[in-house]
Amino acid sequence: MPSIACKCGNRISWSLIPNPIETLAFPDTERVSYSSVIASGKLYEQTTSIMECDECSRLVIFWDGFKHNPVFYKKEK
Repeated sequence: MPSIACKCGNRISWSLIPNPIETLAFPDTERVSYSSVIASGKLYEQTTSIMECDECSRLVIFWDGFKHNPVFYKKEK
């Protein structure tokens, strides 16, 4: 089960499909390279995974994919 420890100590898992805490971001500059029919696997390769910790609301962003460490962002009040 793939997961990572948040800075607050909570375990964040991305094993569920679909994952209720994950948002996939797609660069707008990449959009023009696709026709009206898009292969979902190819599209997924272009996305950035963003997850929100359900304990502290930090955003965990995997800018360079799951093989690299994510960046943690704490929301401002």
